[in-house]
Order: sequence, then C-alpha cells, then structure tokens
Amino acid sequence: MFEERLAEFSRERLGGRPIPDDLRTMLVAQWEDRADFRELLDITFLEAGRLQPLLDTGYLSEAELADPEMQAVNAALVVLAEYVKIVAERDEGWIGYWVHPDEPADRPPVVVGLDTEFTLSGMAGSSLAEACAADQVRYAGEPDARTAFASLAGRLAELGVPLRADDYDDLSEPGFTVDPEALTEELIDAERARRGLA
Repeated sequence: MFEERLAEFSRERLGGRPIPDDLRTMLVAQWEDRADFRELLDITFLEAGRLQPLLDTGYLSEAELADPEMQAVNAALVVLAEYVKIVAERDEGWIGYWVHPDEPADRPPVVVGLDTEFTLSGMAGSSLAEACAADQVRYAGEPDARTAFASLAGRLAELGVPLRADDYDDLSEPGFTVDPEALTEELIDAERARRGLA
C-alpha cells in the first residue's frame, strides 16, 4: 500500500539505501495518521520535498549568504550531507544515520542526532527506534532508567518494533570510524583554504 512512498523516502532521505525494518514500521504508522511513535519517541519523520537541514540556508540573511566564511561553511555542509541521512525531526533538532563510506559495512549505520547548531553526535543503540527510546529515557529524568527503558521497549514491541537491546545497560554505544565532528572541521578548513580564507 505504501511501497511507492517508501521507495521515494529511500531515494530522497537514504540515498536509495534499504529502509530498516523499524523505520519502515514507524513511517507507515505516521502515514496512517497514527500518533503512537510520535507520542512515545517524540519524533516526526520528514515529508517528501522537505529540504535536508544541512542544506537549508533559508534562515540566513542576504548578507550572511554573501559572507565568504559562511559560503565556506555552507559548501562544507553540502559535502557532509552526503554522509548524514536525516530522516526525522524532534524538539532539539533532527535524527538520522551516519553513512560515510569508510564505516564498516557489516554493521548498521550509527544513528546520529543533529542539533540546531549543526553539531552531530552519535546516539546509543543499534537502530533508530533504540536510539530514540534511549534518548527519551535519558532526558525524561526517570529515576530508574532501566525500568523506564524496559517499559518503553515493551510498548514499542506491542506496536511492532521490537528492540534488540533488552536492557538500558546493554545499549550499544556509538562508534565511528570517521568522526562526524572532525570531518566537519576538515571540510570547513578545506573550503576556507580553497577560497583563500585560511
């Protein structure tokens, strides 16, 4: 029923990569106007045609767009956007996958958070749903993270998205072969040098 829309999402948001099972289930729920995952995980998936946040310069003034330093940053972010596949937004920014070609192909891509200052950070968990659940527990101020995570994991399983980690303490920590923040700095420095700003 949603196969064409899923294929479009894959092309637009994931560069044609297969959609992970948890993401597929949550996307379909959003498209069916079910609020389950939005309420549980506090995320909304980006709709077709919505510009990737790293490429959106609409918030900049004409003077900022004309500034050579800002132009170098924006050019670097265009390159970075090839490796950051943003799929959802949340209160503090966005969530997606780190898909740099030097990352191991034998494991799922690291789930990353992108804040409104365009700082990338890895999120604990081996899937998008796991990372969002861990994030919810971490920021909810629950006195017992393990109990809160188990409860949230149970609710997600009931909705058709079982988590790989049974326990909050078992969540995999993000590990990068290519660090997103270091690469961002390298790309900006390279653009500044190319433009004679270094």
